[in-house]
Amino acid sequence: MKSRPPSSPAPHPPPSTKGFQEFVLDYYRKEGRDLIWRKTTDPYHVLVSEIMLQQTQVDRVSRNFPVFIERFPDFGSLSTATLAEILTAWQGMGYNRRAIALQKCAQRVMTDFGGSLPANADILATFPGIGRATASSICAFAFNMPVIFIETNIRRVFIHFFFSGTATVTDAEILPLVEETLYREDPRTWYNALMDLGTSLKKTVPNPNRRSAHYTKQSSFEGSDREIRGWILKSLVKNSRITERMITCHFPDLERVRKILTALECEGFVARDGTHFTLPSD
Repeated sequence: MKSRPPSSPAPHPPPSTKGFQEFVLDYYRKEGRDLIWRKTTDPYHVLVSEIMLQQTQVDRVSRNFPVFIERFPDFGSLSTATLAEILTAWQGMGYNRRAIALQKCAQRVMTDFGGSLPANADILATFPGIGRATASSICAFAFNMPVIFIETNIRRVFIHFFFSGTATVTDAEILPLVEETLYREDPRTWYNALMDLGTSLKKTVPNPNRRSAHYTKQSSFEGSDREIRGWILKSLVKNSRITERMITCHFPDLERVRKILTALECEGFVARDGTHFTLPSD
């Protein structure tokens, strides 16, 4: 695998399923990314990477994934960790709900499945923080199962190559093509290849996903509730206790801060201690 900037892929797909497979796999052989979580098929490592990659850039996950795995090397260690320990290891990732969902997944694996992640997309889709697409991607990457799913980079590939003249494309239109073209001999490699090709397209052509019926633009982080939530949790990991006044020194809208604190308390991220807020004690 090479780390140089990707070259622009051909604008039109080969005319056959086999031709498309050869095109995608050839691209991957030449331009595929060398990512640390692709060097293992350990189901726990795959689960962690897939949860981390939800709404987070690959470069950031590349930095945080090995740190998290070193701190929590398996389902057992993660299942018994404190909230402070998890948030400390998760810092820099954002969307802290995912860290809590990841621990709940680990706890369910330990209590319901004897410490082994089930190789079943239907079961995995019932786990906290895991939808159908993530459940299927875990099955593909951990167990090399020939599952069918769509995520943002896969969607980009199929819209670009198969719907070049279509203004709006639904996932229902894409899914039959994903199934028809699946390289069943090695689904793990196939989906890695599709995702890398989709990443390349984002950099080399106008984003095909803007033509997806499911396209939504992510809101700005600066000034958002996500920024305030992240600041609060980061401060609690560092200082143990904070007050509303400490928060409003940085974010002066007291009513908004109070709503966010109430939400964090309901979600189990913070606890009230008089006029102070702390991380919940176990």
